[in-house]
Amino acid sequence: MDAVKIVAILLIVGGGAGLLYGKFSYTTETHEIKIGTLDMSVAEKETVNIPLWAGVAAIVGGGALLLFASKKG
Repeated sequence: MDAVKIVAILLIVGGGAGLLYGKFSYTTETHEIKIGTLDMSVAEKETVNIPLWAGVAAIVGGGALLLFASKKG
């Protein structure tokens, strides 16, 4: 399996995951205070929404790439 087919499959799987979940969250630590033995930190939760068109475009692009790769070789 060559690199083009692997990228195409990853696009299809990623697009499907984007359509299925629609968003993902991650946590960032923004502030940290150390006073002697006392440690405090502030963690902020960020959410990224994945647009519907991006998931569909990834699936269509991956399918087209897979089709092109199979016809070429």
